[in-house]
Amino acid sequence: MGWTPLFLQMKNKKVLIVGAGEVGDRRARRFLGAEANVIIIGKNVSGDLIELGAISKDQKELLKWVEWSDIVVLATNDQKLNDYVASIAEDKLLNRADYPDGGNLIVPSSFSIGDIQLSIFTSGKSPLMAKELRKKIQKIITPEDILQLEIQDFTRNILKEKIGDQKKRRTYLYEILNDEIIREYIKVGNIEDAKKRVKERLEVCS
Repeated sequence: MGWTPLFLQMKNKKVLIVGAGEVGDRRARRFLGAEANVIIIGKNVSGDLIELGAISKDQKELLKWVEWSDIVVLATNDQKLNDYVASIAEDKLLNRADYPDGGNLIVPSSFSIGDIQLSIFTSGKSPLMAKELRKKIQKIITPEDILQLEIQDFTRNILKEKIGDQKKRRTYLYEILNDEIIREYIKVGNIEDAKKRVKERLEVCS
């Protein structure tokens, strides 16, 4: 298949989106939310997107904006136009909503729960199933999981100052994860006492 999941740092990256329909609108919001610079070429670009920072450009300037971009997103129903833009995109990162395998970048169904970001990719077989799987995952991840994530981050930062050995740090992280007192604090949302318990447990580590 050749695909592998990655997260890209998008701040100040330049994204050209060709197509202002539902898919193009969704892609634009995704990249704008990641602080990218977004130009959209298409009819009836949403005023809401313009307010968010997107810039609408005319199709006559297509070649200019392809050259400008770091990422090109093709989100039109016009296959000839999509094929043409793909042909001039050359070595750009290219996402084709109409034909994913024709590009080299997939924009999967993604969502966040607290600081947890998840993406689902069905190899283009079923966007509908991606949505259904998303619903199931959202039901499984609990508020306690989000708080436990905060505690783990808090613990890791302390351990990095005290212990150089990664394997030793991992051992302590598992101990904190399985500490019943900490879990009880997390259940009732008492994050401050949970952190105090972490500090007490880690006082003797070295």
